[in-house]
Amino acid sequence: METMTQITAGAVKALRDRTGAGMMDCKRALIESEGDTERAIDLLRKAGAAKAAKREARTVSEGTIRIALRDGAASMVEVLSETDFVARSEAFEDFSRELADRLFDLPVQDGETVQGAALLQLEGGEAVESHLNELRVQVGENVQVGRAVRFDLGADGAFASYVHFGNRIGVLVEVSDSGEAALEAARGIAMHAAATNPRGVSPDDIPEAEVERERKLLTEQALEQGKPASITEKIVEGRMRKFYEENALLWQAYVRDPDLTVKDVLRNAGQDLAVRRFVRFEVGG
Repeated sequence: METMTQITAGAVKALRDRTGAGMMDCKRALIESEGDTERAIDLLRKAGAAKAAKREARTVSEGTIRIALRDGAASMVEVLSETDFVARSEAFEDFSRELADRLFDLPVQDGETVQGAALLQLEGGEAVESHLNELRVQVGENVQVGRAVRFDLGADGAFASYVHFGNRIGVLVEVSDSGEAALEAARGIAMHAAATNPRGVSPDDIPEAEVERERKLLTEQALEQGKPASITEKIVEGRMRKFYEENALLWQAYVRDPDLTVKDVLRNAGQDLAVRRFVRFEVGG
């Protein structure tokens, strides 16, 4: 039987290299397992699962956005951590990249944004959760899968993507043409959407509840000014147009050239070029 004095530094390091657990945790596991490495790994996993359960209550406000492209499909995932230090670690970045790739093999519906808890419940999600728990043990923090989305490319279309601000903001855009001019426009629009956070492609795509809330607020403000009903209606419509110009992608002033709207950029790139859809993730957003 091995004793505490027979657990060598080399054995501890080898176990740490295999599991990513802390040196003292590895040493304790080797002592408890009497030097049996495989049993020590099992002990670390059990301990890690217990610690991970406690960590899940801790706030996650940092993280990263990762985008992947594969054979006519695109994915984007949000992975969250407690600290920026962990979000920039190699293990965290590897997990995020692997999750973006794995999304193509999970039964995620085209265009549906899936929350992390629901993603882990899908067929194949067990492997993601297992890897996630291993990562929590390795980095010693609460790590969570935030949101995930996958696009399957429509006929004759193309994807563009943009990641900004230390991987904290990511945008996927699908346009209706794959020509070089269309792709260049799409890349610029992805960058634009990262900066402006539009609520939809056109006014019709902005959630109805948001539109009605804004219209009600503007109406109340106009009435408080004592304007006649006919004037109030015109004031509200004018201010709603401003609301759409700020929130509907096609109506927004293009960040690279504010004299143009995004609709102008599309028209200049191709008479029939259209943005089919886009999605924007921001860490913690």
